[in-house]
Amino acid sequence: MWEASLQSMNVHEYLDKNLVCFLDVDTKEEALRHLVGYSCTYLQIKPDEFLKAVIDRENLVSTGVGLGVAVPHAKLPCFESFFICIGLAKKGIEWQSIDSSPVRIVFLIGGPDDKQTEYLHILSSLTTAIRDDDLRKQLLAATSPEEVLKLFEEG
Repeated sequence: MWEASLQSMNVHEYLDKNLVCFLDVDTKEEALRHLVGYSCTYLQIKPDEFLKAVIDRENLVSTGVGLGVAVPHAKLPCFESFFICIGLAKKGIEWQSIDSSPVRIVFLIGGPDDKQTEYLHILSSLTTAIRDDDLRKQLLAATSPEEVLKLFEEG
């Protein structure tokens, strides 16, 4: 089921092997700082405003959507297009998820603040994808960014 959604939305177009990282952190804040810094370094943008927006959004309500997955996000006028930075953690991170499970897969979404419909499509496609047990297991078993991207390209 997730396959059709990903193909129609082309979520893999928002992914880049340089935006996939393996997390070795203990807290949600460390994970957010790492993913924001990682993505901003690659995209050559300043992380301050993005990090503040991501943390402010997280403080409203946890982005831990269950099943060991979190989808932190922020939309800012400085972004020209959407991107997804994927963080995979060997050990679970306490995230105050809706099902109280520790998070091991994080999809950090950044993008322009004036494209709400596109954002909702991305979020919907990711939400559908993460319901697939096999996909989550394959993501956690991946050992390289290329393996991670291949899962979405084939999906």
